[in-house]
Amino acid sequence: MVSISTLNAKGKTRNIIFITFDGLRWEEVFYGADSLLINNDDFTKERKGMVKDYWADIPQTRREKLMPFFWSTINTEGQLYGNVHKGSVVTLANPYWFSYPSYSEMLVGYVDLSRDSNDKESNPNITVLEYIHNQPGFHGKVAAFCSWDVFDFIINEKRSGILVNSGMEPFVGKYNGPKIGLLNEIMFQIPVPWKSVRYDAITHHFAMDYLEQYKPKLLFIAYDETDEYAHEGKYDKYLIAAHRLDKYVAELWNWTQKNYQYKNKTTILITTDHGRGHGTIDAWRNHGSSVTGAENVWMAVLGPDTPPKGEVLDNEPMTSSQVAATIAAFLGFEYSNERPVGPVMNSMFYDTKR
Repeated sequence: MVSISTLNAKGKTRNIIFITFDGLRWEEVFYGADSLLINNDDFTKERKGMVKDYWADIPQTRREKLMPFFWSTINTEGQLYGNVHKGSVVTLANPYWFSYPSYSEMLVGYVDLSRDSNDKESNPNITVLEYIHNQPGFHGKVAAFCSWDVFDFIINEKRSGILVNSGMEPFVGKYNGPKIGLLNEIMFQIPVPWKSVRYDAITHHFAMDYLEQYKPKLLFIAYDETDEYAHEGKYDKYLIAAHRLDKYVAELWNWTQKNYQYKNKTTILITTDHGRGHGTIDAWRNHGSSVTGAENVWMAVLGPDTPPKGEVLDNEPMTSSQVAATIAAFLGFEYSNERPVGPVMNSMFYDTKR
């Protein structure tokens, strides 16, 4: 399709961990717990404990309590985008504002209007995961671990040849030890309230084990619980899930910084597939084209090729369609596809002449 580019030839990144938090609002990322929701008896049970754990009068303190790794390490060593109140605008380019179309947008690099449902239909578009997998030296070095079972189809596991472990699917690998065997067992023994989604803890530990054993160069991890709890109106569990995701990212990053193959050679890029509503007490539970605010998303990036700007203000508007080319650029590739793709997010690199 295209050859290796000199885009990041002098860069230090040799590995990418791409992470998504399904349906986590920018409001919580940048301002922490919402006062209207954490003090609402319908949405937040055991309010006293939740307020103690996640509330503070100062927004900066609230966000640090909710996502300490984001606001210590990423805010000092990386970049965060998407605080609408401070002129940092990141939106979806697709008009649907829900999961499949948005994951397709970010992974493919353009909007395919035929991806207009969450049905289990194989994506006809090639993703950046498949593109990288087909480059010399990367075959078998790309993998995806996802809580939602539709990712088999979004990534098109059958055509791409990429390992995609998603939903209630056991992880069977060559080097699996007792830990994976136990996870495979308890995944089916602990009741899950959702038909197509497993608990993020399973996804996370599968991914961590794969990282340790197989050393992939491009690892995609898609967590999901934040979206499920939001739809159910369980703001307490939504906050707890977000806090836990922050811990997962910290664990991944800390591991990379202790491994010679990954230390100072790994970039972590994090985003969400859609926003949620605002303006009414119940709007936060929903998203989709009819929900005002659901088009607003956020991004965070941390790695050796990214200037430590922290929370970026008044940036040029960005869209999720730019994710694919940016992932490729970190690895030194100039990504293209069947249609024009969103451009590289230059501000995430020291050298913006790309």
